[in-house]
Amino acid sequence: MIPRVHKRGPRTIGLLYYLYGPGTHEEHIDPHLVAAWDSPDPDPGRDPDATYGDLQRLLDQPVDMLAKEDRPAEHVWHLSVRAAPEDPILSDEQWGEIARRMVAATGIAPDGDSAGCRWAAVRHADDHIHIIATIVREDGRQARLHYDGKRSQAEARKIEADYGLRRLNTGDGTAAKRPTSAELHKAEREGRERAAREELRETVRRAVAGATSEEEFFDRLSAAGLLIRKRVAPSGDPLGYKVALPDNRNGEKEPVFYAGYTLSPDLSLPRIRKRWSGDSEAASRGDTAPSDQASGTPTSSPATARRSAAAVAWQALLIIDNGDDAQVAAHIAAAGEVLDALAKTSAAHTRTELRDAAFVFERATRSHIQAEHGHDRALRQAARDLVHSGPALGRGGDGATTAMAIDMLFFLVTAAAHWHAKKEHAQQAAAAREAAEHLRTAYQAAADVPLGVLYQRGRRLSQPLRQKHAARLRAALPELAGQILAEPGWHALAATLADTESAGHDPATLLTEAARRRELGTADSISDVLAWRLRRLANLPADATTMPNHGTAAAKGSGHAVSPAPSRGGQPHKTR
Repeated sequence: MIPRVHKRGPRTIGLLYYLYGPGTHEEHIDPHLVAAWDSPDPDPGRDPDATYGDLQRLLDQPVDMLAKEDRPAEHVWHLSVRAAPEDPILSDEQWGEIARRMVAATGIAPDGDSAGCRWAAVRHADDHIHIIATIVREDGRQARLHYDGKRSQAEARKIEADYGLRRLNTGDGTAAKRPTSAELHKAEREGRERAAREELRETVRRAVAGATSEEEFFDRLSAAGLLIRKRVAPSGDPLGYKVALPDNRNGEKEPVFYAGYTLSPDLSLPRIRKRWSGDSEAASRGDTAPSDQASGTPTSSPATARRSAAAVAWQALLIIDNGDDAQVAAHIAAAGEVLDALAKTSAAHTRTELRDAAFVFERATRSHIQAEHGHDRALRQAARDLVHSGPALGRGGDGATTAMAIDMLFFLVTAAAHWHAKKEHAQQAAAAREAAEHLRTAYQAAADVPLGVLYQRGRRLSQPLRQKHAARLRAALPELAGQILAEPGWHALAATLADTESAGHDPATLLTEAARRRELGTADSISDVLAWRLRRLANLPADATTMPNHGTAAAKGSGHAVSPAPSRGGQPHKTR
């Protein structure tokens, strides 16, 4: 259940006309009162003799009793309360009781207070009500409405429990503003996938990902096709900015602009500048990101950029597990930039899920813990490399390294969920968990073909060679070896172990290193996870097509197409 306190207004009659009217898009059906401060009467929705003016005069009576100079300029209070889409349709009686609980909790009409404010609850749809009230009490004093939004949220959590409704997570005031009903209806009418506000937020976040200067940031916004207005100081320095979609117009056919801070608290220009200042401070300390170049512009291929992102994500896990809160907050925010960059440059078969992962993880990147930027420079550089390396081409070599990157980002996002849960950041933890599920699906799409190549190569290994690698596995990971050997993905891992040995590495040492940092006991396919980690640690080609055959039992040089590996669940492992 989602309550929302709206901006106060000066005209009771104006809000009544809206609540009882057809709505902006004819969406209001059968508007009528379900509860009021006295009795649901007069009701212009059900009584043909009642008028909006009758209800307005009754609501405004305590206000009109005051001297003109004592009346508040904006005396109309407005709260909407909406049920979740999966909730059952509530009766008028149930909505009436919910309205009474809300006005009591927020301070409009406290329980047992006969001198509370006058209010009325209007229902014009199955899933929500609107409560209109005037903030002058019957005794002439103004209602104490401090923290009315937080109080309404707290009461909503109790109502959800009492009515068996969907339990929403308690917020902390750091979430981005939701699209209004008008914005959602406009998006639906114009055939947009998301409201303009959400499209702009996603585009601006992608422009921020890995950017190192205002010039680069604004150039990316322009390249994305957004209209930009800058607020400039007398010195000529930008103070802020607004953006608009070229085809999102108001009634006067003018573009609808949104300021950065209204899209999301961390997208204001001052907050974005903090990321860049963190980069400068890190550089002054001598901290360098793995892919820094003198030119400042990465020139790596998509496959190299993805492999680098996987390596940086592996290192970031240590910070989230063991770092102080300010550093962890910065790394989680920077992980959001990597997801944005990966989604921006992803191939078609993973694009939707990666975009959805980045979109929902955005909520996990903000909390009341202030991020200490600078230490997150390696992640931000990885995001920059992804953007500048260009889009992945598909399911070939960069497709394999995409699977490798997604695998490690899954762990990073899951670690972020655990950290937020420990800090009791309920909404952020839920967002990170949802992002992890999108990454799980994206991984399956990205890993199918490259793991199929490894699977077929492992099946062609000679029996003595497979037995040798199985013995190494038992020695290095005795508690997990039985499970791994029973997985279909064992053949892909066996091929990878053979590749590591051919490249001059000790397979047993790398196995121990690959399993050391995160527990694997609940993995859906431990062999998949270890195969990617070994290939990254040994710097092996991700797609394995350039590796030699190792003691194959079949004829050499088979030119037949490689079939995908049998279904193995194919997901990154799930940490507890």
